[in-house]
Amino acid sequence: MATRTAPAKATQDQNDTRRADRVVTSNRRAFYEYHVAETVEVGIVLSGTEIKSIREGKATISEAYARIDGDELWLIGAHIAPYRHGSHANHDPDRTRKLLAHKAQVRDLRAQIEQKGMTLVPLRLTLRRGRAKIDLGVARGKKLYDKRASEAERESRRDVERALRERA
Repeated sequence: MATRTAPAKATQDQNDTRRADRVVTSNRRAFYEYHVAETVEVGIVLSGTEIKSIREGKATISEAYARIDGDELWLIGAHIAPYRHGSHANHDPDRTRKLLAHKAQVRDLRAQIEQKGMTLVPLRLTLRRGRAKIDLGVARGKKLYDKRASEAERESRRDVERALRERA
């Protein structure tokens, strides 16, 4: 009696790639607008059609921010497009969503953002082991001269890389 090991291995490979961490969307503007002091990974409460839209990559967090209300974290301004195969029970794309964090984490975040100029900014929306996660950054807004310095540094890095490529 022959055993079939090859299909089982292929199935295992498919499961490994499906479970791999994947960045759905990132807030690139946050690194331009803010100095990020610390990052924290939190979960997000979603409905069935929201997670399906996220898996399709139909989410935006560029205009979003997080707020602490009581002992709970909330994500405000994130847009998750309605699921195209959904029914009348589709979700509201711009609703406020609860973020999941331990109470100690929420207390630490509250202490950090009570400092003048600090805020909570979502940096990345990822899928980790089938779960949607938000990377929140505790950030301080940059001044105009900081933004200019960041831009100049980025340009000089590009010039150096370009020169090294031309030499090789």
